[in-house]
Amino acid sequence: MEHRVEPAALYEVRGHVAIITLNRPAAKNAVNAALSTAVGEGLERAAKDDAVRVIIISGGTGTAFCAGADLKDLAQHKPLTAEGHPEWGFAGVAEHWIDKPVIAAVNGFALGGGTEIVLAADLVIAAENAKFGLPEVKVGLLAGAGGVVRLHRQLPLKRALELALTGEPLDAQTAKSWGLVNQVVPIDLLHEAALELAEKIASNAPLSVKLSKALVHRTTSAGSDWNPEWSGLDPWRENEQAWNEVASSEDGREGPRAFAEKRSPVWQGK
Repeated sequence: MEHRVEPAALYEVRGHVAIITLNRPAAKNAVNAALSTAVGEGLERAAKDDAVRVIIISGGTGTAFCAGADLKDLAQHKPLTAEGHPEWGFAGVAEHWIDKPVIAAVNGFALGGGTEIVLAADLVIAAENAKFGLPEVKVGLLAGAGGVVRLHRQLPLKRALELALTGEPLDAQTAKSWGLVNQVVPIDLLHEAALELAEKIASNAPLSVKLSKALVHRTTSAGSDWNPEWSGLDPWRENEQAWNEVASSEDGREGPRAFAEKRSPVWQGK
């Protein structure tokens, strides 16, 4: 009997939402080149599909969202990045900019690289059993797939340093109280909650959502919003450019018109 090889990540679209499901449950969704390739290609597919407005990255229904790097492949010096696209970074997502919102739906352990996928996502829905952490320092490494780069951009500095330096895990409620997670829900409601959030976003004007995401990320690292000379990027100029683009778009005209006519807007994403 021919042995059927399952893809390392699954891809499906529900309405305006693309769902990428990590699919190495026997390895607790540990990241190897096949998984990085499948996830990276899924993100590209969603980015190019005008019908898709939001992306969910899920760990499926196993015991782990992602256990980090595949240590067996790492020990054999095998590449973990996507085939032909090392620039996408760890898991095909860590350095892979997508202009549509990405939601991580986290069930179970998301340690090391799992937390770094979470840090690369825009929003996070966690099941009550989710665990987060960067244990790399416990084995003589560091969180080099975005952990030490992104932690202090998303958490208060001392919280970020506590995670990075102790290597200790956080439960879902603590992660939420720290601001790492948007919502914590019972495990059986995880995917429903992620879809509900995705659909709320997808109901809005696609161009407005894309530009809002881009502007938030670009100005997060822009330094002061009071004295642009302190940084190399003027957040108010970026804001003005984004506003001009969205205000002159077809969706920018459709929204106020639909409101005035008391009907639901018909978005075109342009």
